[in-house]
Amino acid sequence: MAQRMTEPTFWILTSLAEGRRHGYAILRDVERMSQGAVALRVTTLYAALERIVREGLAVEDGEEVVDGRARRYYVLSDAGVDALELESAALEARATAARARLAARGARTAGEALA
Repeated sequence: MAQRMTEPTFWILTSLAEGRRHGYAILRDVERMSQGAVALRVTTLYAALERIVREGLAVEDGEEVVDGRARRYYVLSDAGVDALELESAALEARATAARARLAARGARTAGEALA
């Protein structure tokens, strides 16, 4: 079985799935998409991005200077797309299993109440 993806990695790859992004845009996107559950610090983000690039899940896609600050851009690689699709499918399978058990529990509880 493949190792599960960390939540920050999942959200970073999800941010990159929409297209080319620089670090600050990824930070904002991750916090927004995760509804504040994942709020990365700049140093944590860049360490994660270095690892993600090293693992081949994303690639650096240029750099530019904006208002005197360097912006490094990243894009999702084909391997990153595959990894994100696999993780999404695994999350969906887990959610489906949980919903099925909760529905069964609800039906059982309702049946017990009628007895």
